[in-house]
Amino acid sequence: MCFSSDQHPPLPPRSSEVGQHGPTELVAADGTQLAAYDAVPVTRRGASLVLLPDIRGLHPYYTDLALCFAQAGIDTVAIDPYARTAGMTARDADFEFLPHANALSGEQVLMDAHAAKARLEERSDDPVFTLGFCKFGGESWALAATDLGAAGCMGFYGMPGRVMDVVREITAPVLVLAAGADKATTPQQNAAYDAALTEAGVEHEFVEYDDAPHSFFDKQYAFWETACEDAWRRILGFVDAHR
Repeated sequence: MCFSSDQHPPLPPRSSEVGQHGPTELVAADGTQLAAYDAVPVTRRGASLVLLPDIRGLHPYYTDLALCFAQAGIDTVAIDPYARTAGMTARDADFEFLPHANALSGEQVLMDAHAAKARLEERSDDPVFTLGFCKFGGESWALAATDLGAAGCMGFYGMPGRVMDVVREITAPVLVLAAGADKATTPQQNAAYDAALTEAGVEHEFVEYDDAPHSFFDKQYAFWETACEDAWRRILGFVDAHR
């Protein structure tokens, strides 16, 4: 489990009020209807974001996080990747996510990301970034090796195994935010991913938070408040550098 049901994202450095926001539906290229969440800033930063969740799907943590990005001036569409097998049911604490995670393909994630990107492009011509967590941290990095055309792809405590085979196909900058005490991914795996990106000449930033656990990006984790603040600074700095 990436987060417990009562966790909430840490607040960002605020630069905007939140404008239009709320649940919506998108249609992927294969005709799949998927749940999504819009969060539009009043004062735009000049960048948009496709927000992928963790392995649980579009849990309320990620609708809250979409609003946080809008407060940072970033137009955001958060998407749920499990519509093909789970329909539009709630992704709450009772949702059995593992069968749907196992059934999901990278091609389907790409189709959903394209649908979210198209939604964002209806609102502006700002460059579009991706961000994912856990399983979808790796999926976000993998999108840098596709035709999505992202300006940059970011991931928290993602799984390098998802992307190692396509490292040499990556064309977008990558931000890796790793947890040093992650029980799902070892420091050695993270280091190997960093080395592979370097060897392939991929523009990237690798940050590992020593001793931080998987899912440390939570405002209730007071011990990791400094790491959360630094992660926000890294994300916004990465976006500003590549927008």
